Amino acid sequence: MRDLNYQLKQLCRRNRDGGYATQRNRERLLSLIADQLHALGFRNMSAQSLKPKHVEGLVNRWQAESLSVGTIKNRMTVLRWWAQKVDRQNVIARQNDHYGIPERSFVSRESKAVRVDRPALDRVGDIHVRMSLELQQAFGLRREEAIKFQPSYADRGDRLVLKDSWTKGGKAREIPVRTPDQRALLDRAHQLAGRGSLIPGERNYRQQLRVYERHTANAGLSKLHGLRHAYAQARYEELTGWKSPAAGGRSSKSLSGGERAVDREARLTISRELGHEREQITTVYLGR
Repeated sequence: MRDLNYQLKQLCRRNRDGGYATQRNRERLLSLIADQLHALGFRNMSAQSLKPKHVEGLVNRWQAESLSVGTIKNRMTVLRWWAQKVDRQNVIARQNDHYGIPERSFVSRESKAVRVDRPALDRVGDIHVRMSLELQQAFGLRREEAIKFQPSYADRGDRLVLKDSWTKGGKAREIPVRTPDQRALLDRAHQLAGRGSLIPGERNYRQQLRVYERHTANAGLSKLHGLRHAYAQARYEELTGWKSPAAGGRSSKSLSGGERAVDREARLTISRELGHEREQITTVYLGR
């Protein structure tokens, strides 16, 4: 292993910011970045030797590869994390437009909603993974939240309370329990998990995540973040009485003044239930 790859791996091990999935993705991207720097001719680098020329070389390569704006911005976030951890923040421009990286469009152009029906669930061989998938679909949970879900803690009757240790960014939140189907699902979750979580006692989170990934792949399931899109779109229609733009409904511009007020309140509610703070983020799920 080259020195830079090793040092960046150690940097990740010493600085475990964010959830497990975030940490794993960061370490993977930094390994890729180290390999690309080597391929670009930057040899014998250390973690502390990051310079503007390295950043520019990487950005030029990514743009030449025609990577999406979102992908490049994610890699810039990882680069800035590296620079910050070795006290080299000033080698990277604060604004991405310095490198000719355009603004990313967060408005959904088409629905990314995904639903998992009973036949698909029946193809999933692990009962805990099946329950996590059902919770993702019924409550718009993230994958990590649904794996770590502990019914005896979360279920407060009329609402779910998610621990900060389960959630992205460590932000605890509440989600209403609104329907008989949701209640029946939670009752089954209690029966399966007892006083524990949806991680069996003989496994830890990382092991259960691998089980989740293997069983969903074997069942032919992918893009399961789309379950959150489906939840958001169904919730929007429930709160407003009409479909969201991403689901084939009218655009926000075509709404009347009174309808726009309803639209904004629904978006704020959905943003909170999904674990976000801003109304703007709902355009990813609902369109505009």
